[in-house]
Amino acid sequence: MAVPNQNVTPESSRRTAIAELLRGIAPVADDLGARFAAAGHELALVGGPVRDALLRRPSKDVDLTTDAPPERTLEIIRGWADAHWTIGIEFGTVGLRKDGVELEITTYRSESYDPKSRKPDVSYGTSLVEDLRRRDFAVNAMAARLPGHEFVDPFGGLTDLQRKVLRTPGRPEDSFSDDPLRMLRAARFASQLGFTVAPDVVRAMTDMASRIEIVSAERVRDELSKLISGRYPRQGLALLVETGLAAHVLPELPKLRLEIDEHHRHKDVYEHSLIVLEQAIAQEQEGPDLVLRLAALLHDIGKPKTRRFEEGGRVSFHHHEVVGAKMARKRLTALRYPKDVINDVSRLVELHLRFHGYGTGEWTDSAVRRYVRDAGPLLSRLHKLTRADCTTRNRRKADRLRRTYDDLEVRIARLAEQEELAAIRPEIDGNEIQDILGIKPGPLVGQAYKFLLDLRLDRGMIGKEAAAEELRTWAITKGLLPDNAKPAGNEPDGDEPSANKPAGNEPAGNKATGDGSDALCVG
Repeated sequence: MAVPNQNVTPESSRRTAIAELLRGIAPVADDLGARFAAAGHELALVGGPVRDALLRRPSKDVDLTTDAPPERTLEIIRGWADAHWTIGIEFGTVGLRKDGVELEITTYRSESYDPKSRKPDVSYGTSLVEDLRRRDFAVNAMAARLPGHEFVDPFGGLTDLQRKVLRTPGRPEDSFSDDPLRMLRAARFASQLGFTVAPDVVRAMTDMASRIEIVSAERVRDELSKLISGRYPRQGLALLVETGLAAHVLPELPKLRLEIDEHHRHKDVYEHSLIVLEQAIAQEQEGPDLVLRLAALLHDIGKPKTRRFEEGGRVSFHHHEVVGAKMARKRLTALRYPKDVINDVSRLVELHLRFHGYGTGEWTDSAVRRYVRDAGPLLSRLHKLTRADCTTRNRRKADRLRRTYDDLEVRIARLAEQEELAAIRPEIDGNEIQDILGIKPGPLVGQAYKFLLDLRLDRGMIGKEAAAEELRTWAITKGLLPDNAKPAGNEPDGDEPSANKPAGNEPAGNKATGDGSDALCVG
């Protein structure tokens, strides 16, 4: 795959690229290199920052490596650095800040995993080349010595950048045995850089896929998040599925590849999900949105469990959005995602079919309010997910969906001008409920509040006095007030839906189709 705007710096210009990278942190880096040299130790800029400089990509990290043990590094920087920290010292890493620049210095090392352990064993080395040999890929195994900026590339990383390929410095089997997470990193870099993965690396990933299970869920989660947030996530995800890694870290994804026979036709759910992800990404406005991307990828994971073959060659997926929301919650919890991410992604999966009950605009204002209320702060993402979920090749159907959703957004905007849709709440609060009904705090206040919220959703703003009258009527039907307390003239108008009955044309996930399919988008 060709990657735009990532032309690799020609070999003759590599010193210029490194110099440009160091310009932002000089004279700090060169000064620090001189201090290490004076103390009899080596120091080099290494890894991602060097790779990104040669690709002319911005890099936030300043990663350095040295032959000095961590304790010796602390001696060299003490009194020179403005601040330092030792959070990663057990892995040989010392962090520091100087003149506003943050750097990390790691002792030359090699690390490997015991077959039954999740934690790496770390041993220190004395050679820069050997340190580079232990790194994940040749494109990350380049360095620039400090203070002289000598370029070090013993494993052909620059050539790999020019060819846009990912290779390991040594045998991939040895590399992945040392750290199985590197198999996920291969997919992550394919997503971020658009590079292809060398055939021998793909074979090793396939043969050793089960080894990923010894890696902690947190480390797997972080790599998956970076992969999904990359520029070419389809490429990385396809590699996970191809090698069998997905079966261990995100098994719901390969299960979307449902068999399709000649008698029962439906969309290729796996391919559809990847297209929805790409179309959701196309709508992002402020950089990668992990929640939106996860929801797009997982929105149909309930389909394999809910697929039913009907008469006439039809296939149904009843309630796949509900089943899928539970599955998404379970998987993201297992991957140790934060609760807010889990809740938001699961909610979007649950709501992704809701719009298809809208038909050609039959929803009442009450139904529109409920749509907004149920989406809450996720409304903007739900808009994007719903639009992305149309993958039909039928242009007429696609245009109809777009126009219909445009209409819904116009109605939402119009109601928002009239009402506070972003934070719909009853016109009477809890204290006022207690005063009107003469009750004390307790469950009844909550029931009354829910009644008033439904009233607000059904009829919009009707004023406090009218809301109070409706509340008293409700309380009488509940036996909370005597019949003679019922005020006159408090019945709702005949053409208004009763607050005690559901409004017509409520948004419902499968109401339009009855089979859980995306009726307007079936291609």
